[in-house]
Amino acid sequence: MSDNSQKQNYFESEVPTVKVNKIRMRETIISYAFLAPVLIFFTVFVLAPMIMGFITSFFNYSMTSFEFVGLDNYIRMFKDPVFTKSLINTVILVIGSVPVVVLFSLFVASQTYQQNAVARSFYRFVFFLPVVTGSVAVTVVWKWIYDPLSGILNFVLKSSHIISQNISWLGDKNWALMAIMIILLTTSVGQPIILYIAAMGNIDNSLVEAARVDGATEFQVFWKIKWPSLLPTTLYIAIITTINSFQCFALIQLLTSGGPNYSTSTLMYYLYEKAFQLTEYGYANTIGVFLAVMIALSASLNSRSSKRCRILRKGDSYATSHNKKKPLTAFTVISTIILLLLTVLFIFPFYWILTGDPNHNQIPL
Repeated sequence: MSDNSQKQNYFESEVPTVKVNKIRMRETIISYAFLAPVLIFFTVFVLAPMIMGFITSFFNYSMTSFEFVGLDNYIRMFKDPVFTKSLINTVILVIGSVPVVVLFSLFVASQTYQQNAVARSFYRFVFFLPVVTGSVAVTVVWKWIYDPLSGILNFVLKSSHIISQNISWLGDKNWALMAIMIILLTTSVGQPIILYIAAMGNIDNSLVEAARVDGATEFQVFWKIKWPSLLPTTLYIAIITTINSFQCFALIQLLTSGGPNYSTSTLMYYLYEKAFQLTEYGYANTIGVFLAVMIALSASLNSRSSKRCRILRKGDSYATSHNKKKPLTAFTVISTIILLLLTVLFIFPFYWILTGDPNHNQIPL
């Protein structure tokens, strides 16, 4: 009897297991069926070109030839002086733009978050405007601003007696890359500001109020309470800004075409020049592989740095001070003035779109 009962219990336990497995299999098939269009698109238009690009980087691939050359393209790349110059320009753009975007966005977001709902919406609209306007329209306006003959920048600087003669901002190798970087910054801070404002809304206000009651200064409140909560957002912003800076292309193509004398050429633009102007597809794919590796390493470095900062912050305790809190009225006034000036600077290019003369016969004032 015991054997029969054990067999009956075995079969009774197996039946639900088989049903559960069938249900799981059906759910898995349905899930992959819904994912199939996206997976096919990703495989055909993203994964396959990446693999083909890596493979063809070992070939002398052009319109007339397809010959295996091994590592010759990579050896040629590291010996190419134009590639070296483009790499240096790209690194300068990344190092110059990423910290400025993070600090600038954090400052504007912290000041904007303290405003009322109407002012907060206005500032978000102003700083996000260059993002939704489009890079081509913004680039054309900045080209008018940088115009050596009738540009507003030369007009303001000469009127202020800062310069004595007009400067060709995009035609002088000493100024061209800095001019490109300024445009890149104005078009890169919109999304980080919105993200920081949203992240500040998730900070526990009870902790902030308790710290202020205990006499903590605004810097202590920010460093001990707000900053640890903003670290994940800062990591995301740093990674996205790094990738965008490495991929800077539209500004270069529309304004300088890599000139003068490759002083504004970046890896992305040099890749485009080799692939679509000189039809050296194999060598261009070699540059693309190198660029992808640099972006991956930069993103990994940012991620590791953020994790290390989080570990250090875990052991950092908040020390309260029972001194009476001093109101920072002067700091608040100065910050508000700076925020208003930045708002005017961001609005001005779009004001010029509406009132400026495309033939440069007059300067809108």
